Amino acid sequence: MGPDRIGAPYAGPVLRGAPPAEVTVDAALVRRLLRAQHPDLAGLPLRRIGAGWDNVVLRLGPELCVRVPRRARAAPLIATELAWLPGLASQLPLPVPEPVRAGGPADDYPWPWLICRYVPGQPLAGRMLGGARGLRGAEDLAALLVALHVAAPRDAPRNAYRGVPLSVRAPSVELALPAAPARSRARVQQAWVRALSAPEHHGPPRWLHGDLHGLNILAARGRISGVIDFGDLCAGDPATDLAVAWLVLDGPARRRLRQLVAPDDAIWERARGWAVLLGLMFALHARDDQRHAEIGRRTLDAVVADD
Repeated sequence: MGPDRIGAPYAGPVLRGAPPAEVTVDAALVRRLLRAQHPDLAGLPLRRIGAGWDNVVLRLGPELCVRVPRRARAAPLIATELAWLPGLASQLPLPVPEPVRAGGPADDYPWPWLICRYVPGQPLAGRMLGGARGLRGAEDLAALLVALHVAAPRDAPRNAYRGVPLSVRAPSVELALPAAPARSRARVQQAWVRALSAPEHHGPPRWLHGDLHGLNILAARGRISGVIDFGDLCAGDPATDLAVAWLVLDGPARRRLRQLVAPDDAIWERARGWAVLLGLMFALHARDDQRHAEIGRRTLDAVVADD
């Protein structure tokens, strides 16, 4: 939930402020875990490169990362990635942090952890891709979504906050609406009401990334280089992921994404509703990180620009 390299807003119940760590995760702890469980990797250079609400991430040598939960809530997300992402990674057209080793609890650490492939690049964060770069970004994201959004098996994980009917998230939107800019609040609310009226998803549940925004989308040398943080990987309504069109793309690039993915009108309308929800969540946590403020503002501006 949220990116591991930097903090991210929680898109579940409305909360303020990053939750405290339940275990202190530092390089010394991770080095001990490696020596005990993966001694062949324990001698590689190790340095912390970031932390989110759920995990601490350390670079391990030139090709790997270690992701270690900092609170109990993150442990099931690690288990989800270990169970499902290796099988999906080979089908995806963009690099992802494919798990390559599993770690388990130890005397001084209580939860599962993982070693995954390092994905180079820097998060888009609050940048909106436009012009030629935006069209390339739309093509890259469309290819990812088409490859990912296949029917999920019956035992695929579900998420109480992602891939669900928009009506389930209505209480969160109602509480967060005051975080929208005053100048556009009424139009944001109108967009949400319109999305709520769209038909619900009735097809088979599709695989979803579940947390597809600019903090989890990496770029290098002018184009998208990978997607990280599959902790919210789940089955549900693909409209959840399509919200990325308003989170990272300008108008022409957004139209290009729609053309390539070819969702029906109801899916697209629900996707705009998910963009409202996520934009509000980022705006709500603007005091935590200036990037949250930028993502929230630009997302909500993009939503109302499509009226």
